[in-house]
Amino acid sequence: MKTDFCGAAVTASTQSDPESDAIRAAALDYIDGYYSGDAARMERALHADLAKRSVSTDPKTGKSALGHLSAMSLVQLTRSGAGKLPEALRQEDVTILDRYHDAAVVKIIATEWIDYLEMAKFDGAWKIINVLWALKPKPDEAAR
Repeated sequence: MKTDFCGAAVTASTQSDPESDAIRAAALDYIDGYYSGDAARMERALHADLAKRSVSTDPKTGKSALGHLSAMSLVQLTRSGAGKLPEALRQEDVTILDRYHDAAVVKIIATEWIDYLEMAKFDGAWKIINVLWALKPKPDEAAR
């Protein structure tokens, strides 16, 4: 048993939370499915009405544009192998940022980008409803 900074007893739980495990599994189906070209895993993770979006800004004009992928486009992109990456090069850090009842927000730090997933428990299964993502800066850009 540990104590917190006020001296109160704190008991660490070694049991996993089934809801958190299910959320994490859906997030991993999404990112692992993409990296391995497994369209079935990707499809299992997504709600049919998913919107995956990113904001890009033209460096010359300063104008921003909203990019959009649907669930079907993302499944087809996965099936094409566009995201295939050897396991040794994959980064897939999954963090559940918040969960309230049947809603959750999850962050995935991937190899080249960061995803923020909005998830919901839909017909008993956790599904990704929305994704907002951004590319990580390239090493030479990060130094600027």
